Amino acid sequence: MEHVLDAEVIFGFVPKSLFDAAPNLRWVHAIASGVDAFLYSEFVESDVLLTSEKGLVGEHLADHAFGLLLMLTRQLATALRYGSDSWNHRLEMRSQEIELTGATMGIVGFGGTGRAMAKRAAAFGMDCLAVDRDAVPTSREVKKVWLMDQFRALLNKSDVVSICCPLTRETEKLFDTRAFAAMKETAILVNVPRGEVMEEHALIAALRSHEIAGAALDVVPQEPLPDASHLWSMPNVVMSPHTAGASQFRAQRNMDRFVSNLERMIKDEPLEGIIDKALGY
Repeated sequence: MEHVLDAEVIFGFVPKSLFDAAPNLRWVHAIASGVDAFLYSEFVESDVLLTSEKGLVGEHLADHAFGLLLMLTRQLATALRYGSDSWNHRLEMRSQEIELTGATMGIVGFGGTGRAMAKRAAAFGMDCLAVDRDAVPTSREVKKVWLMDQFRALLNKSDVVSICCPLTRETEKLFDTRAFAAMKETAILVNVPRGEVMEEHALIAALRSHEIAGAALDVVPQEPLPDASHLWSMPNVVMSPHTAGASQFRAQRNMDRFVSNLERMIKDEPLEGIIDKALGY
């Protein structure tokens, strides 16, 4: 740890032991968009700035989310599951295929990922609603961003509900029994950012009882998901193993932000991608 004694800037992950060994630290740039691992009390209560790639990962997360969604709505997962036998199930599959045109996309969290989801949803002819904890700017696709007091109203109105919020104390298990009860029976849940925003038992119960129609998931509350989980065997669930965060552009985008922020720091200018450590995003 001696080599960080004089460090003022660190690009990477800073566990508590490293933080304690760097008394001159002024700024950390995280190598991940989620920063909950940094939020131990000593770091949160310090004057050390924390920045991340937040706002830079939305495009590929939204690509992945729509890929999973289409696997359900267009019965692509069913075709893959049946393989060569799928021709014997054509009528069954066609009767269950859904067109997204005219459907409502409800977006929970209108940051970078939420905005990227709205762009794609609008391109598919969907109407978009959004809620956020903060009074964030609107977009071409979302004319008004509701605050979280309208969370259940959004769930009531949405045909697809996309989780796009960060994991914080406020959002952990936000999607519980009451949230699923507020959704349409025909609604599909999409989640690619953080699994802990959902309550797994409540999700399974809602899917089993057809309280909601399906779930398209890249993340789950416990990872890796145990073999015994019912989510693996449900025909109305499609999953990928937390791979939505991958992109050929991701590392370079984050490095470019770090270099830009380093120049800003030298010039005493505000940094980009600042994390409010008290809020966790």
